[in-house]
Amino acid sequence: MNRKFAIVTDSGCDMPADYFKAREIVCVKLGFTMNNVNYEGEDGEHISEKDFYQALRDGAMPTTYQVTGETAKKYIGKKLEAGEDVFVLTFSSGLSGTAGSFQVAARELAEQYPARKIFVVDSLCASMGQGLLLDYIVKFAETGATIEETVAYAESLKGKICHHFTVDNLFHLKRGGRVSSVTAIVGSILKIKPIMHVSDEGKLVVIGKAIGRKKSLKTLVDNLLELKDMDETDEIFISHGDCIEDVEYVRGLLLEKMPKVKITVNYVGTVIGTHSGCGTLAIFHKGKHR
Repeated sequence: MNRKFAIVTDSGCDMPADYFKAREIVCVKLGFTMNNVNYEGEDGEHISEKDFYQALRDGAMPTTYQVTGETAKKYIGKKLEAGEDVFVLTFSSGLSGTAGSFQVAARELAEQYPARKIFVVDSLCASMGQGLLLDYIVKFAETGATIEETVAYAESLKGKICHHFTVDNLFHLKRGGRVSSVTAIVGSILKIKPIMHVSDEGKLVVIGKAIGRKKSLKTLVDNLLELKDMDETDEIFISHGDCIEDVEYVRGLLLEKMPKVKITVNYVGTVIGTHSGCGTLAIFHKGKHR
C-alpha cells in the first residue's frame, strides 16, 4: 500500500465490508433502533439488508442514530496512537449530525496529539455517492499523494459526485419529513414517483416527478447521460432498497449507452434505508456538476 495516512469514514457510504478490509479503511457505523432492539452502531446487533427490508415490508418503523463524538474520537484516536495522520470522510452534514461529531472529535484530538495531522472532509454525499467519492479518494491517495493534497482533491471533487434517485413508496420520506403528507397521499394514488438528487448543500431535493416506476427509472438514466463527465476509468455505482430486478433494468439501459462502463451495485444500507424505504434506486457518477 502506497498510502501515507489512515482513512476513516462512516457507514453512510453504504460500501460492503470487504471493501474496507481490502483497503485498510476504518468504517464507523451509524445505527438504528427497530422493535426496541439496537442494531449496527458501535455495539448493536447485526442484521442483513435482506432481513431489514423484509422487516420494513412487515411494518417495522425503525429510527436511526448518528455517530457520537466519543465514538468518533475512539476510532480516530487509535490511528493517532499508532503514529498515523488521519483523513476522515463523513456522511453529508445536510442529512446527519455525524459530520459534526467527527469535527468535534478531531478538534479535541488535535490538542492531545499536536504532532499529528487530522483532516475531516464533509462529503455532502449520501449512500454510495459518498462511497464513490471515497473510492476516488482512496485511488488518489494510493498514488502517494500527501494528506493535504488528498484533502484538496476531495474538496474539488465532491461537488461533482451526482446522485440520481427515486423511491417506490413515499411513506418513509413523509415520515422523515422529506415530503409532505399531501404529496405522499396524492403521489401514491396517482402513482407519481419523485425524481430526487442530493444538492450542493448535501440535502435531499425533489427535482422532478414521473408517472410510474419504469418511467422514473428511465428518467434517472436520462439525467445521468445529460450530466456525466466521465472517462473510461470512471465507474457508476448503483444502490437499491432490495429491488434487484429494477437494478438489472437500469443496468441494461446504461450499458446500451455506455457499453464499456463498470457498474458496481450494493444495497442502500439499513440507516439510509430507514428513511428511503423498500424500492429505492439510486445512481451515482462523476458529472459536470450536481
